[in-house]
Amino acid sequence: MSNETPAESRKARAARRAGEFPPPPEPLPTPVIDSHTHLDITLNEGGTDGPDSVEAAIALARQVGVDRLVQVGVDVDSSRWGVEVARKHPAVVATVALHPNDAPRLPDLDAALREIEALAAEPRVRGIGETGLDTFRTGEEGRAAQEASFRAHIGFAKRYGKPLVIHDREAHTDVLRVLDDEGAPDTVVLHCFSGDAEFARECVRRGYVLSFAGTVTFGSAGALREAAVVTPPDQLLVETDAPYLTPTPYRGRPNASYLIPLTVRALAEVKNVDLAELCAAISATGDRVFGPW
Repeated sequence: MSNETPAESRKARAARRAGEFPPPPEPLPTPVIDSHTHLDITLNEGGTDGPDSVEAAIALARQVGVDRLVQVGVDVDSSRWGVEVARKHPAVVATVALHPNDAPRLPDLDAALREIEALAAEPRVRGIGETGLDTFRTGEEGRAAQEASFRAHIGFAKRYGKPLVIHDREAHTDVLRVLDDEGAPDTVVLHCFSGDAEFARECVRRGYVLSFAGTVTFGSAGALREAAVVTPPDQLLVETDAPYLTPTPYRGRPNASYLIPLTVRALAEVKNVDLAELCAAISATGDRVFGPW
């Protein structure tokens, strides 16, 4: 029985539910990796009835077949925090970076980049990102700083032999241009892949890894599902980007690593492949990209 009053509007009901984490889905037959999550933001801003500590987030994810997490840095503080979490928890590895939308706002970009470079040498840091380009939120006035930051991160990835984790929002052509200019690292991961099948084919041809988030389950994401179809299993990862991009049927509510099975099952259906086989491929790709946990 609903406890909503008749006078309560749909908007009010949606706002009230937005802070509630969804229930755990059916476990996966084979464990997989969450290749991109923000545990710090999830714990601080997520909502109710969900994980309330790093330990709880790891345990809840493990119960549904998500046994490894990549904690992603977006600034100096979150990158430092991620390194500390990865040192304490064997299920977690970290990436470090300045988010492309933050780079133009920093009072001293060079100093921040030096701190990220120092963190990049840490053994539990297994990637450089999320870095990249975003022409959706950053206007022309910030593009030069954003691109300079991206180029610096590419250098860190090559210098330390670690994968580059790219944030690409409405900047496909420019992302490829900068990678070509600088020379791409051995391993490139396009986080929350947002391109169509044509762009996916180009990235696959270059050997890049495409990481799909809950957006692939959205009703309006037909082009993204077509991109997933043309992505080989050994170049495919899955992620939450938690606490954002919660898969359907819980879109709009907080996300966390334990909801990965919803996205994996959607991908298996879209690609018309066996679920257990897809899980095994995702797991193997995660180990190849980020190394042994």
